[in-house]
Amino acid sequence: MVKHVQIEFQTDTHHKMVDITTRVEEALEQTGMADGAALIFVIGSTGALSTIEYEPGLQRDFPELMQRLIPQDLDYRHNQTWGDGNGHSHLRATLLGPSLTVPVVDGKLVLGTWQQIVFLEFDNRPRNRRLLVQFMGETR
Repeated sequence: MVKHVQIEFQTDTHHKMVDITTRVEEALEQTGMADGAALIFVIGSTGALSTIEYEPGLQRDFPELMQRLIPQDLDYRHNQTWGDGNGHSHLRATLLGPSLTVPVVDGKLVLGTWQQIVFLEFDNRPRNRRLLVQFMGETR
């Protein structure tokens, strides 16, 4: 069985971390899949996916880490080409990647107690975001 579900939402700020765990769990329930995998993919080049403990401290620590690794205020060639000021956004998203695969066992996502699935907004303006979730596996 292979099924696709799109998840859509709006981001309102740069460095936004969005917990999408519940949305993926709800989509999984609709498929009736028992065992397999959920592949989550960002449709866009300035957002990424990961897992993290979704709590206020890390929601502040993570953007600070990204600022140290790929500073926003450098003169990126992308900014010179397009004038949109989001060269750092593309680089940060590329570093983390556009997809995440989560195993599914007995109809549930396999995640640790403090592990949530998060979308990471790196663009420098609000965006309408679309994620494609592809469920692959055996039904109940």
